[in-house]
Amino acid sequence: MKILGIDIGGTFTDLYLVDNVENEQMIHKVSTTPDNPSKGALTGITELCEMTGTAPSALDYVLHGTTIATNAVLESEGVETGMLTTENYRDITHIGRHQRPQNYSIQQDIPWQDEPLVERRHRKPIPERIVPPDGNVEIPLDEAAVEEATRVLRADGVDAIAICFLFSYLDDTHEQRAKEIVEDVHPDAYVTTSSEVHPQFREFERFTTTAMNAFIGPPVTDYISRFKYELADAGVDAELHIMQSNGGIATEELVAEKPVSLLFSGPAAGILGGKWRSGANTPEGEPNNTITLDMGGTSADIGIISDDEIVEANVRETDIGGYPVMIPMIDIETIGAGGGSIAYVDQGSAFRVGPRSAGAMPGPVCYDRGGTEPTVTDAHVTLGRIREEFFLGGQMSLDADGAATAVGASLADPLGMDSVEAALGVLDIVNSNMANAIRAKTVQKGRNPGKFTLVAFGGAGPMHAADVARELGVERTLIPNSPGVLSAVGLSTTDLQYDYISTEFTLTHDADHGEIQAAYDDLVAQARDRLRTDGIDADTGMTIEMTADCRYEGQGYELTIPVGEDGSLDSLSTIRKRFHHAHESGFGHSFTDNAVESVNERVTGYGEIPSTDLVAVPEKEHDVGRHVLAEETVHFRVDSETKSRVTSFYDRADLQKGHVVDGPAIVGEKDSTIIVPPDFEGRVREYGDIELVHTE
Repeated sequence: MKILGIDIGGTFTDLYLVDNVENEQMIHKVSTTPDNPSKGALTGITELCEMTGTAPSALDYVLHGTTIATNAVLESEGVETGMLTTENYRDITHIGRHQRPQNYSIQQDIPWQDEPLVERRHRKPIPERIVPPDGNVEIPLDEAAVEEATRVLRADGVDAIAICFLFSYLDDTHEQRAKEIVEDVHPDAYVTTSSEVHPQFREFERFTTTAMNAFIGPPVTDYISRFKYELADAGVDAELHIMQSNGGIATEELVAEKPVSLLFSGPAAGILGGKWRSGANTPEGEPNNTITLDMGGTSADIGIISDDEIVEANVRETDIGGYPVMIPMIDIETIGAGGGSIAYVDQGSAFRVGPRSAGAMPGPVCYDRGGTEPTVTDAHVTLGRIREEFFLGGQMSLDADGAATAVGASLADPLGMDSVEAALGVLDIVNSNMANAIRAKTVQKGRNPGKFTLVAFGGAGPMHAADVARELGVERTLIPNSPGVLSAVGLSTTDLQYDYISTEFTLTHDADHGEIQAAYDDLVAQARDRLRTDGIDADTGMTIEMTADCRYEGQGYELTIPVGEDGSLDSLSTIRKRFHHAHESGFGHSFTDNAVESVNERVTGYGEIPSTDLVAVPEKEHDVGRHVLAEETVHFRVDSETKSRVTSFYDRADLQKGHVVDGPAIVGEKDSTIIVPPDFEGRVREYGDIELVHTE
């Protein structure tokens, strides 16, 4: 079974090919082609197949992580979008809620008002009304109004239409009929309904999510279709699966229906890879508690694994570009801190790094592609930390003199310091930014980062891991094998995953267990049908997870708790006890005498597909000193002091299980560089992962 993982980042496109039969694994990196991301990916696939002697037709699975959906939102590259909505409710997506991004600011930007996904003139009110609690029809759908509104939107050049009716989560008949009319009148439009995207109460978030699905629908579906065609043209006829924000993969057909599920597709794969490697190095019987730090060329993405589970985002905190998004999503914190982040002195003479990035083109100055502004990577080169023979396996040359000149002219001279101090200052700032972002996900959530393992990856992550760990008080830091392509590797560690939801307000103390079970039966059937369509065996390959969003009666928001497995609902008393415990754990108190209300029933269906395996490295045969390639002076900052030390350089491919590398040392490989500062040592573990341990 041959599996190919492809992760397209802002600077590089990473590829990972695994042959589970021969137990062989190969990585590759190529420059991303921003104007046409699939071009770089196809180049990488062709080169990787040639390197390994693999015929493209021999690939069984192609797994893809992409930022196409995220970029379409952040860069406003969606299409002209229209909306059909219940009469008198066209301004829901403008008004929002009484909360604002910054409660006490009178000069803040509110994205859904300043840059609406759907302009007001394109939001068309339609007479219709379904009413709670049973979904009865109070006002029939005005089909003539739907037809007329669609004609107007077509004439106005609208390419996508979101259909968002007020209580469609109770009964989607009106939305589905409206969709039929729209597709008949405007057959070229991308049409989506709120009941298809996420049939949950809270109309503002549901409408905004559906509008976003429509806004990015055409560019995402065009990209996936084009990529599929180009794969076939290159001789690849394997199944194409795409990483979703929830940490599972989906078929291209489902992605076409719900492109909003691809937000944070690439970062999600990295967290999966981080969990996989950390779990392999966690002592038996201990929980996997991990902070993942994925630092690439343009950004740093942070995720949390707590007690073996990847932390998911709370619906109250889930947004992209300031727009609320109500879909299952891994909790990811993204900041503008990457190897390509530009360092500069602002108009107030303050020293800053990022979020602006040099990207893939022109890239850092040291790439010698026309870049003129110093970046984080240029700072490392100036400090002597990156050797040319390690950089992409020697496939790219490095202009070290150009990097040092740029650091001197743009930073050192204006700030009145030498180039070494300026370069170290760049790293101090970016490390502090990442440490603060990690604190937001740990300390501010009641988690002690010192009790977690820091797993650092991405092309730049291993260069900053030790410094960030020192600042946070993290005792154990892990650099996975092939850290620069771990997101591509992570794609091959997950399964198909589909989420289904139904809103029904039920007080558990007087509910009928059989009625709730029947509601779950419908969701379970949908999940099983979807997985069967994807070729998953019902007896051996499917897993069904049942959860519910619960709250105390009268509360405004919910906690998600497990309520059963494989389609069988637990007793209601067990569910209530579980909720009390979750509330106690999350907020420090519970009210065991209060009524517990179930708000949303959720089912997640998992379909098992082949995945990659861990491969052990050989035991050490010689002392690590025999593998020193060179010794050169490298500059570090330790205990607020600048230290220039003679530093040993190693090729990671030479290191074996049991080797201990004393700092200062630098371990290079094709896809990344690991920095072991003077106050650290690196220990090579069973599967080739390097553990950084603070020694002072």
